[in-house]
Amino acid sequence: MAGGLSFTAVETTKLATAEIYGKTLCELGAENPNVVALTADLAGSTKIGDFQAKFPDRFFNVGIAEQNLMGIAAGMAKGGLVPFASTFSVFASLRALDQVHTDICYQNVNVKIIGTHSGTSFGQGGSTHHAIEDFAVIRALVNVTLICPADGIETGVAVRAAANTPGPFYIRINRGFDQTVYNTPDYGFQIGKAVEMFEGTDLTIIACGACVYQAVQAARILQFDHKLNVRVLNMHTIKPIDREAILKAVKETRRIITVEDHSVIGGLGSAVAEVVVESGKACAFRKLGMQDKFSAIGLHEDLMAMHELDSAGIVKNVLEVMKADFEVDEDWGDEV
Repeated sequence: MAGGLSFTAVETTKLATAEIYGKTLCELGAENPNVVALTADLAGSTKIGDFQAKFPDRFFNVGIAEQNLMGIAAGMAKGGLVPFASTFSVFASLRALDQVHTDICYQNVNVKIIGTHSGTSFGQGGSTHHAIEDFAVIRALVNVTLICPADGIETGVAVRAAANTPGPFYIRINRGFDQTVYNTPDYGFQIGKAVEMFEGTDLTIIACGACVYQAVQAARILQFDHKLNVRVLNMHTIKPIDREAILKAVKETRRIITVEDHSVIGGLGSAVAEVVVESGKACAFRKLGMQDKFSAIGLHEDLMAMHELDSAGIVKNVLEVMKADFEVDEDWGDEV
């Protein structure tokens, strides 16, 4: 699963997450002649220009026409190719939704959609370029696997996993230089399986994407300053979600906070809440993200702080949730 990416942990801090995607795609192209790349006039921004340089006859720029991008990719997949369609997340999930729904998901074809500039990572681009509804939209589509990697290393292994797994994929990555969460690709990535980043029994933070690093930092602060042992789960796969890890957290910590660079409606928090409610088990619960509003315009790190998605905001919310009451008996029978 790790693949053949070769760069040091120090070098990864100099690579944007999207650049690691571009390098991984080139490796896949060298390994499999059926891998092709498509973009809607965003080869530079989505970092697949490397693939264009190496495999010009397998690279297709459809112009500023995202609907055509998805339709053409679906046709290529029907013909036996493995197309990677790259554009900004907000365009892939909203502007081209009809084609993603009908041409790709309904036909269950082997298209890999890589949505870049996700969440508020393109903060200066404003609301038209913030992707804060894509989880909710894509998660509702049949047949699709939805992944939101935590950093560049995880992006590389997720892209490779998608290439080796039949069916539609939507992988959501950021615009800029993410903090390094992993130093090696050999950490055990599996589609649909959360990764425990920090042990704890007092509360569980379930995060994805850029919020994973912030959650780990918050857990360290809470342990050092407040003597709290907080579990952190990297829920990189939003669909299918890791029900087992969620229910284990409910049983063992009884308090859960979800953290996502996305609206609190329909995203990671909603997916986790569905699992909790369906289980019939009670816990204190809070969702961090855009609280049913558009974000301001600004630098990504400033927007993360504004929406309490940075380590300070997460610490604040953990301390508040720690005060919440819940039924403390161990008999779950009356809660089913």
